Amino acid sequence: MILPTKHVSTARSLLGLGAILLSLLERPQTVTALWDRARLLPPLGTFERFTLALDFLNIIGAVGLSDGLLRRCSHDR
Repeated sequence: MILPTKHVSTARSLLGLGAILLSLLERPQTVTALWDRARLLPPLGTFERFTLALDFLNIIGAVGLSDGLLRRCSHDR
């Protein structure tokens, strides 16, 4: 479910969903605002999958939450 397999397409895996969410996170926004933009996308399906994808992105350091806003993390050094 995290990675695509022969039974789970890339778009339905958490990795694929994370990529979709990152593409929608062009600027800092609330989780609710991101959900409003993403919920009608067919691969996303449910709020549970949305939160799992956000958790995955947070665990790998791709997004962070500060001051109530979800932001892409920058790893520039």
